[in-house]
Amino acid sequence: MTTAEPVYWDPFDAALARDPYPLYARLREEAPLYYNDRHDFYAVSRYTDCQRGLADWQTFSSARGDILEIIQANIELPPGTLIFEDPPVHDIHRRLLARLFTPRRIAQLEPQIRAFCERVLEPVAGAERFDLVEAVGAEMPMRVIGMLLGIPEADQPTYRDRTDAALETEDGGRIDHEEILITEGFQEYLEWRKKHPSDDLMTELMTAEFEDETGQRRTLTDEEVLTYCSVVAGAGNETTGRLIGWFGALMARYPETRRELVADPSLIPNAIEEILRFEPTGPFTARYVTKDVEFHGGTVPAGSAILFIQAAANRDPRRFDDPDRFDIHRVSQHMSFGVGAHYCLGAALARLEGKVAAEEILRRFPDWEVDWDAAELAQTSTVRGWKTLPLVIRGA
Repeated sequence: MTTAEPVYWDPFDAALARDPYPLYARLREEAPLYYNDRHDFYAVSRYTDCQRGLADWQTFSSARGDILEIIQANIELPPGTLIFEDPPVHDIHRRLLARLFTPRRIAQLEPQIRAFCERVLEPVAGAERFDLVEAVGAEMPMRVIGMLLGIPEADQPTYRDRTDAALETEDGGRIDHEEILITEGFQEYLEWRKKHPSDDLMTELMTAEFEDETGQRRTLTDEEVLTYCSVVAGAGNETTGRLIGWFGALMARYPETRRELVADPSLIPNAIEEILRFEPTGPFTARYVTKDVEFHGGTVPAGSAILFIQAAANRDPRRFDDPDRFDIHRVSQHMSFGVGAHYCLGAALARLEGKVAAEEILRRFPDWEVDWDAAELAQTSTVRGWKTLPLVIRGA
């Protein structure tokens, strides 16, 4: 009789990232509290554990970062890095940005977002084959974020490419924590915007008054504005682009679903939710543990790093019926945008961009396959998605 090898999960291993779900299933059942001694981190994978931990910022702190490499580097993070802060300062900074990302304001962007999508699809009109990531995933979110920040179009690719380069790793490698927040280049626009205010996010951030954690009424410092811009640019470009890639991949794998969406586009918003559950672009989130805490009879010591594997939680059979089935009619509360104080501020924008992209792609290209031999997953320890995804258009 042979005994199965103990489950081993390495978030830096590209081979494991190709199809992590069988391994996630083993983690949920065999090691609901997992410890990796090579990289010195803990992980939980069940829905209730991820929900509990991500909501408890007092025990599971973001103040040292939400990426494993950054937490373990123990570096000082610049002020205004919302995703790397805890309340009360996090709440103050979040409220400042939240008024710029209200559902009403985001909804008003739809005509401009649609125009961007139509524009990036023009060069591939009538094509028999094109790379969806190159044509849409890498272009449309960049244009939207560039518009919000007021970055000239000619310079937008530079910021996108810097973000991609900062997150990309070699197989088994780690992110360079010194590159993760890129403010280089934003400074010149900040100085220009001071003299030429406009209706954009950078101008609003420079001029908005707020009461800081010391009770002082003030505007953001230049450093804080630059950090905000870096966070918005990075989050908005990377994750939304990966979402569009997963849409293309899943519609090829599930052609009946694609045909259903072509026949009834009103199903697209819920299809985007199912894509987010089924293939989340951010598969896990790291936290710093501030005090000893127990999971499943084991103790995670204070001072540890822990990963909450949302991609595993999204397929927990304790929470979802038949969780490995892709079902656009499913009504579910997935974990892909986080929980609690750090729930993704850009969720409404990502959903809107995903919906518009799906509508416009399906309207022009109702039938396609993927050349899987030429498709390539991006190598990064923080997001999971396609670096290249060549679509072969049927009936072109």
